[in-house]
Amino acid sequence: MNDQSKIRVVGAYQHNLKNLTLEIPKHELVVITGPSGSGKSSLAFDTLYAEGQRRYVQSLSSYARQFIDQLEKPAVERIEGLAPAIAIEQRKGTSGGRSTIATSTEISDYLRLLFAEAGQAYHPQTGKKLEKWTIDQIADEILSHPDGQKFFILAPLVNNEKGRHAELLERLKSDGFVRARMNGKVALLDQLPPLEAKKAHSIEVVVDRLKVSRESTGRMMDSLELGLRLGKHVVHLLWLDEAGHEEIEAFSDRAFDPDSGTHFPVRKARDFSFNHPSGACPTCHGLGKILRADASLVVPDPHLSLEEDAIAPWKRGNKGIAAQYKSLARDLCRHGKVDMATPWEDLPEPFHELVLYGSRNKDDRIERTSVKKGEMVTRFESFEGVIPMVERLYAEAKSPLSRRRMQSFMNEQTCPRCQGARLRPEILAIVLEKNNGNESLNIHEFTNLPISKALDWITDYTPPHEALNEVVNEIRQRLQFLNQVGLGYLCLDRQTSTLSGGEFQRIRLATQIGSALTDVLYVLDEPSIGLHQRDQERLLESLVSLRDLGNSVIVVEHDEDTMRLADWIIDLGPAAGPHGGKVMGLGTPDQLAANPNSPTGRYLAGAETISLPKNRIKAGPDWIHLKGASEHNLKAVNASIPLHTLTCVTGVSGSGKSTLINRVLGKAIFRHLYQSKEAPGQHEGIDGLELIDRAVIVDQKPIGRTPRSNPATYTGIFDEIRSLFAGVPASRIRGYTKSRFSFNTPGGRCETCQGDGLLKIEMNFLPDAYVTCDSCLGLRFNRETLEITYRSHTIADVLNLTISEAMDLFANHTKLSEKLTTLHRVGLGYLKLGQPANTLSGGEAQRVKLASELSRNRPDHTLFLLDEPTTGLHFGDIEQLLSLLFSLRDSNNTLLVIEHHLDVIKCADYVIDLGPEGGDKGGEIVATGTPEEIAANPKSITGQFLAEKIGGTALPSKYSNKSSEDLFS
Repeated sequence: MNDQSKIRVVGAYQHNLKNLTLEIPKHELVVITGPSGSGKSSLAFDTLYAEGQRRYVQSLSSYARQFIDQLEKPAVERIEGLAPAIAIEQRKGTSGGRSTIATSTEISDYLRLLFAEAGQAYHPQTGKKLEKWTIDQIADEILSHPDGQKFFILAPLVNNEKGRHAELLERLKSDGFVRARMNGKVALLDQLPPLEAKKAHSIEVVVDRLKVSRESTGRMMDSLELGLRLGKHVVHLLWLDEAGHEEIEAFSDRAFDPDSGTHFPVRKARDFSFNHPSGACPTCHGLGKILRADASLVVPDPHLSLEEDAIAPWKRGNKGIAAQYKSLARDLCRHGKVDMATPWEDLPEPFHELVLYGSRNKDDRIERTSVKKGEMVTRFESFEGVIPMVERLYAEAKSPLSRRRMQSFMNEQTCPRCQGARLRPEILAIVLEKNNGNESLNIHEFTNLPISKALDWITDYTPPHEALNEVVNEIRQRLQFLNQVGLGYLCLDRQTSTLSGGEFQRIRLATQIGSALTDVLYVLDEPSIGLHQRDQERLLESLVSLRDLGNSVIVVEHDEDTMRLADWIIDLGPAAGPHGGKVMGLGTPDQLAANPNSPTGRYLAGAETISLPKNRIKAGPDWIHLKGASEHNLKAVNASIPLHTLTCVTGVSGSGKSTLINRVLGKAIFRHLYQSKEAPGQHEGIDGLELIDRAVIVDQKPIGRTPRSNPATYTGIFDEIRSLFAGVPASRIRGYTKSRFSFNTPGGRCETCQGDGLLKIEMNFLPDAYVTCDSCLGLRFNRETLEITYRSHTIADVLNLTISEAMDLFANHTKLSEKLTTLHRVGLGYLKLGQPANTLSGGEAQRVKLASELSRNRPDHTLFLLDEPTTGLHFGDIEQLLSLLFSLRDSNNTLLVIEHHLDVIKCADYVIDLGPEGGDKGGEIVATGTPEEIAANPKSITGQFLAEKIGGTALPSKYSNKSSEDLFS
């Protein structure tokens, strides 16, 4: 390699990197791999990307730099041969409900333009086609009549409106008009009698009287133009035949309904956006959902009676208000002739309706009693209803506290006006037509198609004007790129906040492929996340095409197929944290497999594998039975999950796994156990929930989003440590409590940095700088607090200990020792107790959560829901993960895991495989049973890949011994 064909990194020591010096080939597909926490992201993102982005931003003016978030200079001596860098990271989309796949890929911009220019309008109520005429077209229509036929050109001015309209008639006379058609009869303006004010009238001014003749075409067109202007884009033609019969025709240069006289304004691209007031549904303001009071949250426990405060909004701390609600409840029960001590679920349905929705008519007025001046007063009044009351108080709330309280009884529901389409009815009535109008879609229906189907539809569509061909091509190309990276099962109107990190990353990848940039450094973070083995090939093809455009593609990845396809692999290790950060091997896939010092190479060579479990737990008598799940693409699925087992839910991308487990089952369980306000997806019912005591979601989301959160605070270890410090003699003498040893509250922390240990310095057009606090020197606590020691360690010293070191310090403290041992057992002994949560990888965060659950030692039966726990994990990490999962299972728990990784699936006790395809072609259970039974099922696509894993030692990858040049030929 010459100097132009490589990136040379010299002396990289960012985070845990051990002064790395290495060369990376340019214009190649390079994979950086290694155990979780070994320094992969530190090299790829925090060093290579950070320096590439920093150098590019530095080339801009100081004025421009102040508007751009800049990265700090990485800890590296120098980097040579670096190109401008683009990071395509694994992160969630925006949390708002207005960002969708269509908006984030700019497809919506082109769609809005296409619908504005090529859409055919229909009446939103009647469905009648709305015609739009030019003056030339109206003239041609007139000339199609027999020569000499008489007609009037009329401009409608008043349509069935009450009044004398004297000023209008006088103005017409002064403007030189002679005749008008009044209530269906033509008369001279001078001879019109005064109109009756209380009657409705229709007035059309006669613009011209003509006969059909080509010689008078010029005059006719001038009159039509004047008529359209006076009639506000509408003109009437009154035809007269020889017998004196009249026939009226209406024309407009706007979308027009002649029956109702309604014409719609000129459409603009912004009118098709739910983010603009001209297009957004006025009820939900373009969100497709509105907050409405939910009866299940208003009455969370139907076993309670009104005497026991079954109505949650009526539970008040203020005794006076609580007494008023109790009096109201008594009056309601007397009116409904029911007993206040009767459980809510046993009360009659009409009484439920009265309490929840209020009086519907005069007969429902409630007899209210109260005491005034020592006398009982009786009055009859309508009852508002609890649900309308909650919605009214929410709308009228002036304090955030009151608003939040009412919101706790409300839930998002589909907008009743637009039914979730987000747009106004007149916009939804505009469609694109093809095949002579036999096929048509409005903009919501188009974006509601799976990307693969939307691509098929737009490919067959021919716009009415050649000028729109470029618009159609832009839409088609973007859809092709999204389909190419394995996202064909998603719909364009899917909110980006609901996408997984892998899905959002692949959307950005598709956008970059479409931009066709060259000589750029792309850095990607596990793009294979969420992809089934069947869908992997299209993703790899995208990476190759990005490289073949002339770019350098660096991928942080653990996927075996991606590694075998790579041109170059960098293997970091040998372990995590301070034990990592070294290059254990580099070279081509074959060279790495031949390197005995490389942990990844040994797995690629088959020298090390994840073995099958010695025995599987057989399904017992206890099951959860989910009936009729039909949310999103699920087709009335009946799923049964055996308890006390490790069950994997598998299937191709988009087959409905997350919808079934997270959207339906998970939310139903959390509502059953914890009265969660989030409504579960559509289903008929669930049996067996009474067999579960707890439910826990263990994902790879951060354990905290600020540096104040760390493994010690998350697991509760820090509480025990603070209690220990508060109990030493020096603390008791000074009267220090455990709060003294918290860096989150005033008292013991350093107030200069408020317990952060760092001070932020805003540098305007340079990136913000963080410097060590001068007062506490980064220790977070004030001098008096640091004078207290436990076995010669201050509280700051303890937070700086690794978990392994802390085990030795607190060996005699039972509670602390157990929790620390569990963290060490999950492979996190290298982490510092006070390591900020935002510096932990996804795999580390997940293992902290697992350790926290393992250390609880609860006898109750817990259901653990895990969504792709292998994300970010190396082969060796997966072995450790499986050991943890088995430990949880063997402690009388149930684990339900959504997973694509074959090594986890093959070790499961039970598998539920969904499919057969993604999107609307999925949503069915294809196969269930043990991994061996799935592998033997010819209908299961997962089984086809699983059969190789179960049958052999190392999986012979289809990318083995193939060059990337001829792989996709």
